Formats: sequence, C-alpha cells, structure tokens
Amino acid sequence: MLIEALEAPAAVARQLAHNDKEYGAFGEFLRARTPSSILTVARGSSDHAAGFMAYLIMARLGRLVTSLPMSLITLYHSRIRCDGLLSMAFSQSGQSPDLVAPMRFFADGGACTAAFVNDPESPLARAAQWLFPLHAGAETSVAATKSFIAQLVAGVRVVAAWQPDPVLQAALSNLPDALARAASADWSVAVEALRPVDRLLVVGRGSGLSVALEAALKFKETCGIQAEAFSGAEIKHGPMALIDEGYPLLVLAPRGSAQAGLLALADEMRARGARVLLAAPPGTPGANLPIAETGSIELDPISIVQSFYPMVEALARARGMNPDQPRHLAKVTRTQ
Repeated sequence: MLIEALEAPAAVARQLAHNDKEYGAFGEFLRARTPSSILTVARGSSDHAAGFMAYLIMARLGRLVTSLPMSLITLYHSRIRCDGLLSMAFSQSGQSPDLVAPMRFFADGGACTAAFVNDPESPLARAAQWLFPLHAGAETSVAATKSFIAQLVAGVRVVAAWQPDPVLQAALSNLPDALARAASADWSVAVEALRPVDRLLVVGRGSGLSVALEAALKFKETCGIQAEAFSGAEIKHGPMALIDEGYPLLVLAPRGSAQAGLLALADEMRARGARVLLAAPPGTPGANLPIAETGSIELDPISIVQSFYPMVEALARARGMNPDQPRHLAKVTRTQ
C-alpha cells in the first residue's frame, strides 16, 4: 500500500501524458449535446472519486449529477429513461457485474456512456462508448491508493475539457510536483494520536467531502477504526451528540469557501474537549497536519489524500494490522 501510494505522483504524470485528444473530443461532444441528466456509476473508493467530479460539475457547470443506486437496474429492473442521459462509471478493476449491467442498459437505451477504469480490457471498459484509462499501473494492495488519485484527476480532466478551462488544465499539468511534496508531508502526529482509538469522525465540506469519505473508508478497512465522514454543516444535526472529552476528529480544511466554517468548527470542538487533528495549509492557526497547496484550490483535496495515505498505512502497522491484506476483503469485489 505504501509503495503504491508513493507511486501516485508518477501515475498522475503518466495519465496526464495520455488521452488529451480523447478528453478534448469528449468535452466538445458534451458542449454540442448537453446532457439533460447525468449519472455516476461506482462503488467504494471509486464512488468517492465520482462524487468529487460530480461536485465540480455542479459547481462549475451548473448541471445536477446523481450517483446511481445500481440495484435500480440489477435487482428492481427499473426502466430508467436514457434519452439525453450521460452515464459515467468509475472503477479500478472494471469487473463488478453491478457496474457493467447498468452501463450496458444505458448504452443499449441510447445514453452516452463513459468509463474511467484502470483495466482498459475489462468488461466495464468494453461496455462504455467512451473509454478513459487511468494509467495508474498495477495495484496489488487491497486498499486502493494511486488508482483513487488517478480517478480524481480523470474527473478534473472531464470538467476542464467540458468547460473548457485552460487555467485548470495548467494547474493539472503541475499537479504531479505538488503531489510529490504532499507525499512527504509529516502527518506522524496523527499516527500517535489515533493509535489507541476505536472510533473517529472525519469532517470535510464541498469538494473536500469526497476525500473525507475516502479517509473514513480507509480507517475502517486498514485500521479497524469505526470512522464516519460528515460534512461540517451536518455535525450539529445529530453527530454532535457523540463528541465529548477526548473524542477524536480529523478535520480537512483546505483553501476555499468552506475553510472558515471548518476552522470555526475545529475551534468549537477543541473547546468541547475533543482531540482535533486539523489538516490545513501551513500557518493556519491550530493546524497540525500540513496541506501541500496545488496550483488550484479545487485540486487541493487531491493533495490531502496523497498526504493521508502514507499516514493511514503507518497507523495500521502501528495498530498491529497489515494494511496490504485487510481481513475479510479482496482486491476485486463482485456485487450484484
């Protein structure tokens, strides 16, 4: 897991060196035939990556995006209308039947379908009209790292091509260097703070919520910690009742409109006695986990997860667990 997480900057550079024409053509297609509805099709880490792209599409392009409950197709056989539909699937392996079946259904119904997958020969890749390989390289650890980061980047490339936005595209070109800095950021204070815990809240907001969801998943699967992710705006709608003296929180507060509210929340939780780990740019009051800034505020969440992965891998080992082979889990998950 650690080796693959540290390979992410090179994987991103490799992806950015490929498929410019395909992304450009996809952007032209979407501008010429603006979809009336947009679905993402994904599970687990891939669903978090799809959610990151969805947030950017909604924020920048004003188009609503929905994450498909796959059981609508696979179990309940709903006849979802496909005219004007754009369906985009995210997967590392591209093997799970409940990803492939909806994409085939939508393609057969005349929808525009696109797959962002690490295996370009997979059933999911073959089911889609548009194929965008992640170019992450072989990933053998059960816990996805570099493939997740590659999916985040692929989603940004869609948005940058659809608008189109040369400023965002320029920031993407410099992202591998920013990720290399992020990979060496010192988050060791989190290892010491979280080694004895059995529960944890991870807090983000905006596009950063997708990374909070991914962090909570990794805490569960590699460290055996019951971690849950919430928007900073949702904490007071119930989860606040959990927080008392010593309760651990990881607050992700990158640059952007949501940062002020997240910093205020971190202060409030400290006053309540919570053990707050605050990821924020260097110099931010109360920050103890540094965020390496990128060339765009919208890319900073990618930098956060790049710093997070080595930390959570070290935390798993500090807790006596093997992050490369989490119990009860397999690399390829096939669900219906």
